[in-house]
Amino acid sequence: MDPSVLKSYLDPLPLGDWQFYDEAGSTNDLALAWVRVGAPDWALVLADSQTAGRGREKRRWVTIPGAALAFSLVMKPSASEKMLVQRFTALAALGLIRALKVMGYTAEIKWPNDVLLEGGKAAGVLVEASWQAETLEALVVGMGVNVSEDSVPLTGFLNYPATSVEEALGKPVDRWALLAGILRAMMDYRKILTGDAFMQAWTEHLAFIGEWVSFRLPGEEAKPMKVLGVTPQGELMLEGMNGERGNAVAGEIVMCYHD
Repeated sequence: MDPSVLKSYLDPLPLGDWQFYDEAGSTNDLALAWVRVGAPDWALVLADSQTAGRGREKRRWVTIPGAALAFSLVMKPSASEKMLVQRFTALAALGLIRALKVMGYTAEIKWPNDVLLEGGKAAGVLVEASWQAETLEALVVGMGVNVSEDSVPLTGFLNYPATSVEEALGKPVDRWALLAGILRAMMDYRKILTGDAFMQAWTEHLAFIGEWVSFRLPGEEAKPMKVLGVTPQGELMLEGMNGERGNAVAGEIVMCYHD
């Protein structure tokens, strides 16, 4: 890869700083280490390939060279943002969704941290925190995006159907242009992160609203639930078969029911 090409996309953006690796274990780990030595807000760690990436519940996210995006952003939350750190996962997801919309495609957020294209998972977000004593020092927002078909894991390794951006769009995609689009959109959305407009955007792009899904709480069997929306604190609002309503802090949608 020609580093000057990537530089041409990233230098115009108001990033705090950025680092690129041909290969990395985990961009989140590198970003967390950077935080400990003074990484600024909007510092970016990007890898062409990633061998030890991770998602929720310690799931692996492997990135092969030239096929995907694997990056992590350092965020230094303001006092008001610290009260709503759950929104940073949606911040990254909405960034990708807006970047894809520019390309003419509508995507959705599968709560809590996936982006769906044509019903298949095309991206995942993992947010991790760095603390100093009891003070939140920074958040690291990691994201993996399946860009080409080669980036999609084999079916036997999937816990949910997956796809890639190029499969969904039906045409080749410049992944560095896509990255720049994601970052620009995230910067815009962060300006409204603590307000109602952000929640409106999250709700508008939330998958399965009003639909019945199979939802699994940690350590429990999956049950039919209707998705009602998302709370300002990032909890998923659900309704059970008996009409009882509640909010999920953790868990995942494992299947959507179709008529």
